[in-house]
Amino acid sequence: MSCHTSPNAPLILALPKGRILKALGPVLERAGLFSDGQGIGEGTRSLRFPTSDPNLDVVRVRSFDVATFVAYGGAQIGVCGADVLMEFDYPEIYAPLDLGIGACRVSIARPKNMTETIGDAASSQIRVATKYPAITRRHFAARGVNAEIVHLHGAMELAPNLDLANIIVDLVDTGSTLRANGLHETEVIAHVTSRLIVNRVALKTQPEAIKALIERFRNALQESAA
Repeated sequence: MSCHTSPNAPLILALPKGRILKALGPVLERAGLFSDGQGIGEGTRSLRFPTSDPNLDVVRVRSFDVATFVAYGGAQIGVCGADVLMEFDYPEIYAPLDLGIGACRVSIARPKNMTETIGDAASSQIRVATKYPAITRRHFAARGVNAEIVHLHGAMELAPNLDLANIIVDLVDTGSTLRANGLHETEVIAHVTSRLIVNRVALKTQPEAIKALIERFRNALQESAA
């Protein structure tokens, strides 16, 4: 997958909407990309807007779409969760920095009254509701369990209660939504934080600009840790 950006065009930084974007605000300010107190696209319906750097624009997209934008060259650099990188495994993406924000986990959850053990004779085949079909298949295949995937994009917690699935695999933060829906977390598949990601072709064709941006993020992280 190639990156077709003109050398004179601003680089594009793809950012996820929602809680990660909010947590990313201080990092972006310390990196000099937004002035102090400047909202990241607040008050506008535009999905693309300038930064404090005339050579960099930002686009706001769904968290799952950040990796796709970067892999296909729609953006040269982006921020997304490690869960997205695990799910899509794009070879076109290089992830040079763990930003240490948006910490959560990809976990298995089940109804509180479910007693059988996953992987025993009674559950060698199981139905799992998830927005992570690739991660889920890999995890259960390694245990010899044939997982039938029910691919949902949200409201995973409803699936066991409506007999749509036996268990779910989902992103968990506090676990309060699970508990409110009669589920409990039984296993962590992977711990997740947000990563800075780069299109490999862009890194080769615009190395100075891309490396300078990576360095700005690295310095911003070091400043916050100081």
